[in-house]
Amino acid sequence: MATKIRLKRLGKIRSPHYRIIVIDERAKRDGKAIEEVGIYHPKNDPSVIRVDSERVQYWLGVGAQPTEAVVAILKRTGDWQKFSGDTSPSGVTEQAEKPNKLDLFNAALAEEDDAPKASAITTKKAEAAADEAPAADEAADEAPAADEAAEAPADEA
Repeated sequence: MATKIRLKRLGKIRSPHYRIIVIDERAKRDGKAIEEVGIYHPKNDPSVIRVDSERVQYWLGVGAQPTEAVVAILKRTGDWQKFSGDTSPSGVTEQAEKPNKLDLFNAALAEEDDAPKASAITTKKAEAAADEAPAADEAADEAPAADEAAEAPADEA
């Protein structure tokens, strides 16, 4: 059986994600794979490339033929250089870790006022209780004034 190492497309429209798979060369692009040996997400910045180097070396050793796109990916990871004895440089830039939004929020508050006045997360119950308390006090203050104004014209008549 002739095998190929190629990309299997996943994801949505305009948001592709690929799996690097070993498959029979006569099978469909998204057909059942013999083995999955890596992933490639080109839309991330920088692109995410993870390859199981040991398994790729095995499949290349037993005669699996990679496609042009897979060869380019394997050159980035250095696996193609290991297999072919090529001396060209390789390298994949690591994906930066996403920052914690809560820490960013608190840092922005600290820069603005030198110290956070409130936490980044508030519950709806606490907000509702805080809003109702001042509104009830204002309504109580306005009610006696309205009663006095209503009584004054009645006394004059």
